[in-house]
Amino acid sequence: MNGSTAPSPWLPTAPCTPGHCAAHPHPAGRDHADAAAGAVLAALRLTAGTGTVLLGLLLAPAAALLPAAARLALVRRWVRTVVRAFGVRVRYEGEPPGPATGPLLVVANHVSWLDIPLVAAVLPGRMVAKAEVRRWPVLGVLAAFGGTLFLDRDGLRALPAAVRGMAGILAAGGRVVVFPEGSTWCGRAAGRFRPAAFQAALDSGADVQPVRIDYRPAGAAAYVGDDPLGASLWRVVTARRLTAEVRIPARIPAARHPDRRALAAAAQRAVARDSANLPAPSVHQRSRSRSASASSARTPA
Repeated sequence: MNGSTAPSPWLPTAPCTPGHCAAHPHPAGRDHADAAAGAVLAALRLTAGTGTVLLGLLLAPAAALLPAAARLALVRRWVRTVVRAFGVRVRYEGEPPGPATGPLLVVANHVSWLDIPLVAAVLPGRMVAKAEVRRWPVLGVLAAFGGTLFLDRDGLRALPAAVRGMAGILAAGGRVVVFPEGSTWCGRAAGRFRPAAFQAALDSGADVQPVRIDYRPAGAAAYVGDDPLGASLWRVVTARRLTAEVRIPARIPAARHPDRRALAAAAQRAVARDSANLPAPSVHQRSRSRSASASSARTPA
């Protein structure tokens, strides 16, 4: 994730950096005893969260033998437990579509690695991720077992085949989950929805389901720039009252839009409207915070 090789110039990039965006302030008035108690609680959260992830890895082969509906319910319960074990409170708004509502291209803004279990808890589907995720310890194995579509982000030639793969899954009645900004953003700023993945919805006739994810405090969850996963995990478990808000607006029929750019723009407007009343300080605004270092989750678009 933090290799020295420069990314391809066509990849989307965000101005968000760990020093400006991925930290949370010291709680005012904390004494040494409070700090020690907070460290103990953080260690317990980290142990519980990683333990829950490992438990899922151990049970995955057995879960594969269950009927599809039972397996889906188990996965949804597991990802909710993972998020809660890391100390994150979650609020969902809007009514997610039921399991029998046909194919959906689920698109969400991208702030953190937490986005993945948060979406999977209500809109499970085949996730699209960069190829490097396959090599992550533990999480890469789980992602592969869950049917993640891994994309090579170092060249444009792989993109048409990836879009055809997504369209095939949608045409067969499945769901595909994409973060079309192509990179993680801090939550105070957002990127443009890249249109490539939306071609899969047009080719298959699938609807698009926009999703808006926000975190309070935003800096604790942000996973941007050259942030290592370990640093991000520690920020999450040390944050006080970290809350994720997941909003599910109305779906967008792909057939009402003439091309993928128009469809991508409509989805981005739906996500932006859903956050219109939320505070949006500048991405460059620095708060008094601990230094932290964390990795961008770029994917091709």
